[in-house]
Amino acid sequence: RSLLPSWVDLNIKYASLYFCCAIEDQDNELLTLEVVHRYVELLDRYFGNVCELDIIFNFEKAYFILDEFIIGGEVQETSKRSAVKAIEDSDMLQEVRQRKTKEKSVLFH
Repeated sequence: RSLLPSWVDLNIKYASLYFCCAIEDQDNELLTLEVVHRYVELLDRYFGNVCELDIIFNFEKAYFILDEFIIGGEVQETSKRSAVKAIEDSDMLQEVRQRKTKEKSVLFH
């Protein structure tokens, strides 16, 4: 018996996007598909009909959305509404910080 864990490699094409998931052999593959489905739904809510270019040019936001949804390989937020609200709140906070930074730079010039 090996001390190394056994992995299942899933390559999933979903909504014109490709996902690669590595799960332990005792994990439920259908649950993995559901996680990918929910992530794509969150991406669609944020970007509108998400495509590969949205992720390429906004990868920081795609990772942030993933981090709001999954932490340490475990689903943390099952409510789409709560996850989207957290993302919108973060965007609003970032806009306020950028405005304050611009105002400070104008005052010092």
